[in-house]
Amino acid sequence: LSGKIAIVTGGTRGIGRAISESLLRDGASVAICGRTAEAVQLAVSEMSNLGRVVGHPTDVSDPDAVTKFFQFVDDTLGGVDVLVNNAGIGVFRPVAEMERSEWRRVLGVNLDGVYYCCVEALQRMKSRGGGSIINISSLAARNPFAGGSAYNASKFGLNGFSEAMMLDHRNDGIRVTS
Repeated sequence: LSGKIAIVTGGTRGIGRAISESLLRDGASVAICGRTAEAVQLAVSEMSNLGRVVGHPTDVSDPDAVTKFFQFVDDTLGGVDVLVNNAGIGVFRPVAEMERSEWRRVLGVNLDGVYYCCVEALQRMKSRGGGSIINISSLAARNPFAGGSAYNASKFGLNGFSEAMMLDHRNDGIRVTS
């Protein structure tokens, strides 16, 4: 991946952090985002010995924040070749007990955020001659469970979105996987 530029949403901890570290070890320059400036700064500092890594606090459910994040990546790294949509949240409770705001927040991060990031990445990848988009899904996309209505819906939707986007852009040199 030497010379490639990767973006990892939710790259400050957990799966996103491990993906970011792996990409850095494989030679990519990596841009991460997370919810707080403190978490982003700490992760960038801790990963900087692995390669070129930058970060920016971003709520992926906010389309304006996503646009600013991608502009930051353009300005600091020069574009994007790989997008890993990893940011995700879960609120787990029965439907009758779930607040509307909780439902919207889960779908906003897990599904809307992926769409916002993909729109930004696709225009850049097309101009670069291609790229890869990886959407982190879950077994919850195929196996619903009690208390998981919002999370299940977001991951079911993510899989359908990913497959349709792959069909839309497979002739643009852009690979889409989940």
